[in-house]
Amino acid sequence: MNSNIPPVQDQVHVTQVKSTNVHVPTPKFFMPVFLTVIISTLIYIGFQLSADLSHVPALNLYSLILLATALFIALGFEFVNGFHDTANAVATVIYTNALSAPVAVMWAGFCNFLGVMVASGAVAYGIIALLPVELIMNVSSGAGFAMVFAMLIAAILWNLGTWFLGIPASSSHTLIGSILGVGIMNYLMHSGSGASGVDMDQVIKVGKALLFSPMIGFAFAAVLFLLVKKIFKKQLELFQPPEGNKPPPPLIRAILIFTCTGVSFAHGSNDGQKGMGLIMLILIGIVPLAYSLNKNLDSQHIQSFAQLSDQTAAVIYPNHNDIADEKARTVITQYIQTKEMTPEVVPALASLTDHLGERVGHYGDLKDIPEAEVSALRNDMYLSTTAFKRLDKANQLPAMSEEGKKTVKEYRSNLDSFLQYIPTWVKVAVALALGLGTMVGWKRIVVTVGERIGKNHMTYGQGMSAELVAMTTIAAADGFGMPVSTTHVLNSAVAGTMVANKSGLNFATVRTILSAWIFTLPATICLSGGLFWLFLQFV
Repeated sequence: MNSNIPPVQDQVHVTQVKSTNVHVPTPKFFMPVFLTVIISTLIYIGFQLSADLSHVPALNLYSLILLATALFIALGFEFVNGFHDTANAVATVIYTNALSAPVAVMWAGFCNFLGVMVASGAVAYGIIALLPVELIMNVSSGAGFAMVFAMLIAAILWNLGTWFLGIPASSSHTLIGSILGVGIMNYLMHSGSGASGVDMDQVIKVGKALLFSPMIGFAFAAVLFLLVKKIFKKQLELFQPPEGNKPPPPLIRAILIFTCTGVSFAHGSNDGQKGMGLIMLILIGIVPLAYSLNKNLDSQHIQSFAQLSDQTAAVIYPNHNDIADEKARTVITQYIQTKEMTPEVVPALASLTDHLGERVGHYGDLKDIPEAEVSALRNDMYLSTTAFKRLDKANQLPAMSEEGKKTVKEYRSNLDSFLQYIPTWVKVAVALALGLGTMVGWKRIVVTVGERIGKNHMTYGQGMSAELVAMTTIAAADGFGMPVSTTHVLNSAVAGTMVANKSGLNFATVRTILSAWIFTLPATICLSGGLFWLFLQFV
């Protein structure tokens, strides 16, 4: 836990005596508990994975090696994400002496674990939606694996580089840059054959979340701090830097611990889903029979889907003619790639929807579906749900009654229930990686946030205001299914309180952080695009 801290350029002398709380040694019991948790969780994951694979044909050695390598890299991304991002959640409680550093990071790791376990999966599949449709549908191909490996390795390399320099950079920003790099390279390499790049509508949605969340953090934290200063103006100790390792007053301490808990939990719930989505792509690509469709759905759900498919096809295009599935897929894929509406799109979607219900309803249990048909069904479902989303957003669906709209909405929800699921063991694996990462590499980023953003040491009131705003912003974004950066939000909130308190900003550090934020996208786009091209040469 105690790593050496490389110097982030700080040309401004901090006038207050720095707290030594950040350097409190790790308790002796930490390592045995740490190892016990790792071993126990790995045993659980092994048993669950074995149970899933016992119902499918045995994997050959190549597939097993590929699966193990891909899972290791995906969990490595979440581990690095843990010690890179979550340090932001504990900086305020450590530098206001609300908790000792070892207790703070262990508590944050536990809260991250819980946050991942209760995550809905909306963010996970929102991230996947950024990828080119043809790569998602052919994730079991060499190009699909090249895509996943390029994204993950590029994100890990950039995160490790910025962490080593002690620069708070966004893991969300990093992963989205990696996705853009793969999409752009895919388009450049195959544009002549009609390949798509990335879903720019989804990119803009995610980009807005990443752009506006720091502004919200800065402004709201500044306003909240000024309100706190006005309400508690007689309690001067709230607005003075801590004396040595003296803890804050009980109420402020409770609020600081509560907000640290909230930020850690929200971070786990939001950021943990990015790893979940990529792991699901890996599992679908290597073991489609086990993970392509949600096998937990019962026969009643399957029959309900068959009826809804028939009703939805009749709603969007009454008296539609049967179109061969191959032709329907081509029409819908071209629409998704080009966004060009033609008279064939809705009839093709109606026909594919109708046929989907018939094919799924033919089976009483999803476990009875043959492997080839499982992959085909998933691809058709993915095409269908993506087309509905695109048509709905562009207001290109045909006019329908309120009852018809309700039917279509229920059908789309039913489609998602087949596709958007995450096995419990995947959540546990991601939760473990993120939680342990929090406990291992936290110090470099904590020191930057706690000591180097402002010219003066953080006060109790500043820590409380920044953490409270960060917690609510991240939790709100998670509720809307939008990925935001814990780093961006918390750092901006701390800077907002520094400005509101007239403490002054350390512009040398601020420039370094802003430079990392500005260069993250172009750097990861180039890195992942280059890796994607390189890996394609071998597959």
